[in-house]
Amino acid sequence: MSQDFAKAETLSIEYAELETKLSDPATHSDQNEARRIGKRHAELKPVVAKYREWKQLQEDELVAREMGAEDAAMLAEADELAIAREEAAEKLQALLIPRDPLDGNDVILEIKAGAGGEESALFAGDLMRMYLKYAEKRGWVTQLLEAEESDMGGYKDIAISVKARGVVAPEDAPYANLKYEGGVHRVQRVPVTESQGRIHTSAAGVLVLPEAEEIDVSIDPNDLRIDVYRSSGPGGQSVNTTDSAVRITHVPTGVVVSCQNEKSQLQNKESAMRILRARLLALAEEEAAAAASDVRKSQVRTVDRSERIRTYNFPENRIADHRVGFKANNLDAVLAGDLEPVVAACIEADMQAKLTDVGAK
Repeated sequence: MSQDFAKAETLSIEYAELETKLSDPATHSDQNEARRIGKRHAELKPVVAKYREWKQLQEDELVAREMGAEDAAMLAEADELAIAREEAAEKLQALLIPRDPLDGNDVILEIKAGAGGEESALFAGDLMRMYLKYAEKRGWVTQLLEAEESDMGGYKDIAISVKARGVVAPEDAPYANLKYEGGVHRVQRVPVTESQGRIHTSAAGVLVLPEAEEIDVSIDPNDLRIDVYRSSGPGGQSVNTTDSAVRITHVPTGVVVSCQNEKSQLQNKESAMRILRARLLALAEEEAAAAASDVRKSQVRTVDRSERIRTYNFPENRIADHRVGFKANNLDAVLAGDLEPVVAACIEADMQAKLTDVGAK
């Protein structure tokens, strides 16, 4: 057994232990612990399933070769089993590559209008609807946490929660798929504000934050400054008559989160705390390890066109991802939520890079 597959054997033993714990009613008396165990169980499931398949194919091939001494047909079957075993080994090797530990997390997606003024705000709204439709196709649950509208119905700033339904394998979780969306998205089209029919270029920034549970990030209430104020809509027009909007400042880091989307001060505070925890988790990850920082280095810091990761060209109905060379002339379908091919191209490029790194070591 190779060293890597010895690791698979170790994971298989851990998986069996987790199954025993999950079947124990006592485990579920602590919901946080039950969630942690369930998440790890889901993470190991595809690895263990592929490892068991590989072992079974290996055993079947050995039996077929032994029988082949008396039956030539069994030798042919053994050769077929060998091919299947090699294919299973390759897939298992890929599954054993260490995943981003945050892949199984839910997400808080922030979209910010940038260069291009009102047109950029309208494009931010297009991106929001694209992600909402993509999440719906994936069976995820979304919630609008905060939205600052512009004068023409676009959005200057948006925060959306994206959650999986129940416990899912890491590869099916929101962060594992949406983390590649972080960066500057450029749009080329004729704005509704353009009277001469000229094509303009503008941009919006997307920041993808793995959502943090309270147990993931410890926040001292004494480190928070909480201000309440009256919500306002586009142009500063008052939209309610009570101080329901909430601004939370995490004094040690200077991170500030404002929420005014809900009518209740309590609901706005809860939304702001969710965003704050996600931002602090991302900050802690970046500071803790260079690897975590590398994952996020393509994400937006300032909405600058030079940092663009993707271009949406409306006149040609074309979408292009500049990191992986993906191009397709189905922009209308992508904006309607058919984002899967773009995401798959990013995941495949990431996987190939990791396989190359493993082979080089």
